[in-house]
Amino acid sequence: MKHKDDDAAPGGLTRRQLLGSSAALLVGASGAASGLTFQGTPEWKPFDNVAVEPVDTEAEWQFFTDEEAATVEAIVERLIPADDLSMSGKDAGCAVFIDRQLAGAYGGYERLYMHGPFQDGTPEQGDQSALTPRQRYRLGLGALNDHCRNEHGAVFAELGEDQRDRLLAQLEDEEIQLDDIDTPIFFELVLKNTMEGFFADPIHGGNRDMVSWKMLGFPGARYDYRNYVERHNEDLGFEPVSIGGRPDWQTQG
Repeated sequence: MKHKDDDAAPGGLTRRQLLGSSAALLVGASGAASGLTFQGTPEWKPFDNVAVEPVDTEAEWQFFTDEEAATVEAIVERLIPADDLSMSGKDAGCAVFIDRQLAGAYGGYERLYMHGPFQDGTPEQGDQSALTPRQRYRLGLGALNDHCRNEHGAVFAELGEDQRDRLLAQLEDEEIQLDDIDTPIFFELVLKNTMEGFFADPIHGGNRDMVSWKMLGFPGARYDYRNYVERHNEDLGFEPVSIGGRPDWQTQG
């Protein structure tokens, strides 16, 4: 009886012959599968295999003007004030994180459908506006500073901490309506981006020195947790690790 695998494949070989010849290429004369052998330690370079381009935190502002940058730093400093648990949102690099995000694909909503028609949606659908994050920040920060000039004679960054706290609370509670911008959506956007900058991997420009991860006890982007997943409610004492490693791994010498 003819076996199914004896049917001829293209080129005149049967399936059985084709499989047999393929296996012969993988198995040596001793009958054992062969493989490549690496000797020595492979060269390792920081970020060599990282898909995300590390943010240059020392570079100039890539989206914000100087006044806008000062305003955002003043905002994030009050949204996450320094205390005995961590540094402030400003010192943690939240404004740098937001600036780099706005300068990139997120700022223009490049991965979202942004063609009309635009109309009000249901609360479940969220914001349906044609404005991108870049446009919201430009309009919102300008409107906020105009309001501060008119009401307090100074831009937001020049006000005292108590005044800034009071203004942010009024924005959150919709007691102030800024010109040319939906104030609640603007405030929620800045708050959300500030939190993202504080808790995201430092490779994106925020969470400087992994400050939030150390505060929470989060060990970061470690390779393997299988030996620890069953150890509940236990402080493992791990030093957090970024996607790009730890700073001491990149020390020259």
